[in-house]
Amino acid sequence: MRKKTIPVRLKRQLPLFLMMLPPVALVLIYSYGPMFGIVMAFQKFEPAKGFFASNWVGWENFDRLFQLPDLWTIVWNTFFIASMKIFLGMLAAILVAILLNELQFRPFKRTVQTVIYAPYFLSWVILGGIFRELLSRDGLVNQFLAVFGAEGVNFLGEAAIFPWVIIITDLWQMTGFNAIVYLAAITDIDPTLYEAAAIDGAGRFRQVMKITVPGIMAYIILMVILNLGYVLNAGMDQILMLYSPSVYSTGDVIDTWVYRAGLKDSQYSLATAVGLLRSVVSVVLVSGSYIIAKKKFGYNVF
Repeated sequence: MRKKTIPVRLKRQLPLFLMMLPPVALVLIYSYGPMFGIVMAFQKFEPAKGFFASNWVGWENFDRLFQLPDLWTIVWNTFFIASMKIFLGMLAAILVAILLNELQFRPFKRTVQTVIYAPYFLSWVILGGIFRELLSRDGLVNQFLAVFGAEGVNFLGEAAIFPWVIIITDLWQMTGFNAIVYLAAITDIDPTLYEAAAIDGAGRFRQVMKITVPGIMAYIILMVILNLGYVLNAGMDQILMLYSPSVYSTGDVIDTWVYRAGLKDSQYSLATAVGLLRSVVSVVLVSGSYIIAKKKFGYNVF
């Protein structure tokens, strides 16, 4: 009787499949498992009764959702903060990538790259504490302003200022990492174009405007399209670490409202309805952006 043997290819790839098991298990447990809780959006959920015994109310929670007095304020806050993060983040990343590319002294270039990449690897639990110390009324920034006789600024308590604090601190964290895409795109540009431009008398600034920027324009447009799917993702963890009731009018976004309504105020069903609606819109936007990217640029996610 012939012995059954494991195919050579499968045997070679078996360690890779085993390495995939932990992340797949985590995704199933923490991403797909909780999706069963979506049923709360259609119930008057009571923890004591559970999912199966709570009363079904159909679309009642969605009716309540559209009657919320703060709904459109929360949606606007989410859209404004997320879109400004995307727009300014792209501009900053492109500028940093171009400046890094222009650096000729390689040790200094590597040092700068390491320094600006580092914040990306710090969580907002850590960064939130750092920025609270820096931006508080008696923090380092206000102490610095006082040296020049300037009046202190309530960065984390002033509603008009708070969204810009969120946007700028996000830029500080993400710009270095986002610049990697554009740096890679710049390296694909034919170096002989720069040589020809230099022979024709073009300076570095003119070379950047006439060669570098047009050379990466396709990547820029692609990133704009892909980022369209994230205009409702304002960064819950960042805002949660920095905001307070005094800035809810401009700093409260969909995710933070769902957190407060669901976990703090025990409005489980209403919070789930808001979260579900936001997720559906996000899926539509992400899917649409990927379809456009595939049709226009041949970009495939899978």
